[in-house]
Amino acid sequence: MVDIDDKVIRGYLVSLVGEEGLEMIEKMPEGEVTDEEIAAKTGVLLNTVRRTLFILYENKFAIVVRERDSNSGWLTYLWRLDFSDIEHQLMREKKKLLRNLKSRLEFEENNVFYTCPQGCARLLFDEATETEFLCPLCGEDLVFYDNSYIIDILKKRVDALSSS
Repeated sequence: MVDIDDKVIRGYLVSLVGEEGLEMIEKMPEGEVTDEEIAAKTGVLLNTVRRTLFILYENKFAIVVRERDSNSGWLTYLWRLDFSDIEHQLMREKKKLLRNLKSRLEFEENNVFYTCPQGCARLLFDEATETEFLCPLCGEDLVFYDNSYIIDILKKRVDALSSS
């Protein structure tokens, strides 16, 4: 079983299913159970349980088995959690984040920005020339925006993710 107390895994699961979903995961009974049983045993609302289960299923963290009742013909869905692939999922998320950070870094390094002193907008140089260096929202004169601070932060994040 996965260590749900691990801060990385916990943060990832919260980003997927929220705090209520994490609470459901922590309290979920072992084995194959229905969504109604999960709601009853965890104290989490049935709609939240269902939403969480479907998100986990989409991310390959839940397995569902359908059984048909021979008398009534009704389908019963039995759910079981399976976090055996979570390390692989985390690595994929890390690579995606790294790609996005590198893309943003490249954008910040290759563009010149102007901003409104009132904080209304930040525009690319070409956009600023189109508005004659006036804020499109308030009409204030735009000023050069030094984005070296953003570039430094992005570089540090890229380096930290690349080295870990």
